[in-house]
Amino acid sequence: MIVNDGIRSRDVRLIDDKGEQLGVKTKAEALQLAEDANLDLVLVAPKAKPPVAKILDYGKYRFEQQKKARKSRQSQKTVSVKEIRLSPTIDTNDFNTKLKRVQTFLSKGAKVRVSIRFKGRAITHKEIGRKVLNQMADATKDVAVVTQRAKMEGRSMFLMLSPSDNEKK
Repeated sequence: MIVNDGIRSRDVRLIDDKGEQLGVKTKAEALQLAEDANLDLVLVAPKAKPPVAKILDYGKYRFEQQKKARKSRQSQKTVSVKEIRLSPTIDTNDFNTKLKRVQTFLSKGAKVRVSIRFKGRAITHKEIGRKVLNQMADATKDVAVVTQRAKMEGRSMFLMLSPSDNEKK
């Protein structure tokens, strides 16, 4: 923000502290009006023809802007992505343990990326890996929504799960 003597243009379209337009004034006149009101002259639209300047308390204005920025940062929700790795030949009990971890992550509002890494000749049997991923999707269908179906990427197969709407509440 450009304030008071930092304004370089000769003429400015002036808005007073009550929000009323005072028309196009010279920089000197605008500065004098701001000084008389014991406030600052702030350039709010420098690219306009002529630039728009407003008479206001700059310290208070900056504080309000910082407060708005802080509030918007607080209301932002960061979504973390957790990853669970499985193998195509996973046993039932191991699968159930991984399933509990996935359900914990989903209950906390995180997205879960379930991956299977194929080693050696296991890559020739992709259907086994797809079956395990589909089993995970079916087991979590009451608390999760599949956002990305099982897909191959190199030697790995991935599945993305997001918490369902009724679980977020």
